[in-house]
Amino acid sequence: MNPDGTPKYTNRLANATSPYLLQHAHNPVDWYEWGEEALERARREDKPIFLSIGYSSCHWCHVMAHESFENEAIAKILNEHFVCIKVDREERPDIDAIYMQATMIMNRGNGGWPMSVWLTPELKPFFAGTYFPPEPRYGRPGFGELCKRIAEVWEKNREGIESDASRLTEMVDQSLRGVQAGPGEIDLAFIDAAADRLAQRFDEQYGGISGGGTNKFPPSMTLELFLRSIHRRGKDDPAAAHLQKLVDITLDEMSRGGIYDQLGGGIHRYSTDRQWLVPHFEKMLYDQALVSRIYVDAWQATGNSTYRRVAEDIFDYVLKDLQSEQGGFYSTRDADSEGVEGKYYVWTRDEVFTILGSQDAELFCKFYDVSPAGNWDDPHDPGASKSVLHVPRDAATFAKEEGLDQAELERRLAVARKKMLAARSMRVPPHRDEKILVEWNGLMIAALARGGALFGEPKYVEAAARAAGFVLEHQYADGRLMRAYRDGHKLETAFLTDYANLIFGLLELYEATFDRRWFDAAVKLNDATIEHFWDDEHGGFYFTPDDGEKLITRARDVRDGATPSGNS
Repeated sequence: MNPDGTPKYTNRLANATSPYLLQHAHNPVDWYEWGEEALERARREDKPIFLSIGYSSCHWCHVMAHESFENEAIAKILNEHFVCIKVDREERPDIDAIYMQATMIMNRGNGGWPMSVWLTPELKPFFAGTYFPPEPRYGRPGFGELCKRIAEVWEKNREGIESDASRLTEMVDQSLRGVQAGPGEIDLAFIDAAADRLAQRFDEQYGGISGGGTNKFPPSMTLELFLRSIHRRGKDDPAAAHLQKLVDITLDEMSRGGIYDQLGGGIHRYSTDRQWLVPHFEKMLYDQALVSRIYVDAWQATGNSTYRRVAEDIFDYVLKDLQSEQGGFYSTRDADSEGVEGKYYVWTRDEVFTILGSQDAELFCKFYDVSPAGNWDDPHDPGASKSVLHVPRDAATFAKEEGLDQAELERRLAVARKKMLAARSMRVPPHRDEKILVEWNGLMIAALARGGALFGEPKYVEAAARAAGFVLEHQYADGRLMRAYRDGHKLETAFLTDYANLIFGLLELYEATFDRRWFDAAVKLNDATIEHFWDDEHGGFYFTPDDGEKLITRARDVRDGATPSGNS
């Protein structure tokens, strides 16, 4: 910053609409948005491209931005040797998918964000990684020296780089076009067998799946598969009974863990431990949609009142914090506030006592495990004894073991939560990404419509209808969708998942209301999906439309990830 508080640097990203790109508008790096201006310059000057992909609520994206992209010395290296392009993965999942596959191939299956990829002027990747520190640490090379080394190899061994890039591009193409299955039939027994195989990977004590590390993501789509298999087989079937046990353990432990916002409702992105205790604190709209829906379905299957409460709490959080005045749903709440991950959500014991007074604070701290030592090691404030709220014992067990009346316990806790939430609202909140994505709105519309219909709560169905009306009015024209909207600006393209999830949401809304306009809109979108995404040669759907931008491959969306595959 200049002495008068104005930015010292302003680059082309100042003209972007993506909140993520705008976060980098005052870096000394000479950033471009993805587009013909940047790509033509790379071809004209015969320069490699440095492609940085992330999203606005990504903690490590913020870290790398501060450490490296705000560093004038590193920016000088980047500007001298590369054409630098920033991409918001939430706006351009097509670009993200291609170069994430390259990153994972080069890093033995590991990938993530920020994604750092170096490309030839023909857009072929030749080196890739994720976060790099400015100086060597964490077993990673320093970013500035790495950039120098890549530039040197580009100059001295161009032929070798281009050969490697061509091989890597071919591998990416083969992996993203999808496995070409032979002829065969998929029957219900096959699907049930798949559920049983997945069950073998579940944590029998805390639920969920640990993917080889300690992180656990809410396994919403897997639990949906389990519930359907249970329903088909009947609960008396031993395999189905085991699946039901895993569903219950997972949903119970998640609802009591720190991954669930015990004060404000809503689900955080993932847990950093096996017990669902310490989350990565960002809140994504698609997680609210998928997790609330599985709690709705589990309530319908079991009648467990806790599952309904959690679903409604997530719905209420979304309506309060993520629904725009016009009706569409915003994308995310960041993990960081005031530059510190989780600061908005964690508590010290002294803070609780100041807010609640000694008697209620003692009860609150015991119930939510706010101890003098804390349960979270804050890397920004070591030794601060902070706690993530979670529920080691459910209310019935706690009341019995502490000799309390359960109804009185729940009344006192409800009053205390209200006071704590009011105090939290006075803190600086994490940044909210206010772009409205069709894909994620479709998922949220589906969850609200289904939940509202089953619970007999019209406000949820009405919220779904408002969102659907917004998308169809502002992000649909001439028979085609526009993926992203923010402040009147629109991204003039959409992908398979935008169409598929909005169709899904509209059909759920039709079933909740029997309003024919939602069904008719779904039919029109379905026709457009077949026209522009269907693969006539192999069957299935491409991720990008037939008239979309031509990249190094045309990917087929064949695997569920954080959100469902468009083909599924």
